Formats: sequence, C-alpha cells, structure tokens
Amino acid sequence: MKRSLILVVLAVAIPAATVFAQHATPSHQRQAEVAQRGADVMPFDLAATTHVFSKTKGGGIQRVIAKRLNDKAQIKLVRQHLRDIQQQFKAGDFAGPSHIHGEDMPGLSTLREARPGQISIAYRDIKGGAELQYHAADAKLTTALHQWFDAQLSDHGDDATDGNHQLHHHHDQHRH
Repeated sequence: MKRSLILVVLAVAIPAATVFAQHATPSHQRQAEVAQRGADVMPFDLAATTHVFSKTKGGGIQRVIAKRLNDKAQIKLVRQHLRDIQQQFKAGDFAGPSHIHGEDMPGLSTLREARPGQISIAYRDIKGGAELQYHAADAKLTTALHQWFDAQLSDHGDDATDGNHQLHHHHDQHRH
C-alpha cells in the first residue's frame, strides 16, 4: 500500500515538476537576454535600479529609481536616459525598446503608428531617479501603453515592479 502511494505521488510529481521547469526556464532566459541587450541602450546599471510601471486610466507612469538613493552616478544616468527616451518617443523613435525587447513587443507597433502629439510624455525628476508620464486620449493607444508596460514588467523580472499595487505610496514617497 505504501509503495503504491509512493509510486502514485512520484507519477504525479515528476511530470508536474518537469512542466514547471519548462515554463520557468524560458522566462529567466528571456530576462537574461533582455538585460544583456538593455546594456546597449540603457547607460545605467539595470541591477542597481528598479523600473516601476504604473498603469493609469489614460496611459501610465514609468519610473526608474536607483536602489541606493545616494548613488548619484546611477541617478544622473537614469535621468539623462529618461530625458533622451522622452525626446525619442515624442519623435516616434522606439528603436531602444525594439532593440531590447524585440520588434514583436506587445503594444509597440501601435505606439509607432501614433501621430505626433497623440501621446503626451512628461518628464520629471523624482527622489532617486526620474519618471515619464504617458497620456493618450485614444483608447487604442492607452491599451498599447498598458500592453507595453506589461511586457516590460515580464521582461525585466526582478528589476521591475508593478506600481499599481502601491501607486499612491510610491508617488508620495518619491515626490520632491
């Protein structure tokens, strides 16, 4: 009886563990690839920062914050990078995200189709880094921004967090 029970448990546990491993590995592999390609585009140390993505009704807020709030070098690099991508995105240039995340990144093709001015992107210094606030009146563009945020959360793994769970707390905490 005990032997039968052990065999049944093993018969269930081994395939379940194999399925779990098959699903976990590609995600970690993709995150490593994204981090490697990110170094080509992002001048700051990804491991020394946290990306915070918060969806809003009309778009979202993207924050990049140094994990050590006294790390002036990383903060300077984060701020310069977000200023640069603000200008690039306003001009319809999404080459950076394409290089890091791939041409088929969710939401990206729709964002590229936006006409100038359809997406407003406001830059702001915050404690420990910077943020970009995205807003689109068009529901299709808002959906694309949300898809784009979700893809970044997935691709950046432990170096990113969903700010919607603590949006007000983060906003108050990082405000000047």
